[in-house]
Amino acid sequence: MINNVTLVGRLTKDPDLRYTASGTAV
Repeated sequence: MINNVTLVGRLTKDPDLRYTASGTAV
């Protein structure tokens, strides 16, 4: 899960908003 959050965070380029593969805000 942590890896997914990091990947999604980098893709979105939004350090303030990070979502998991499930779409849950972390």
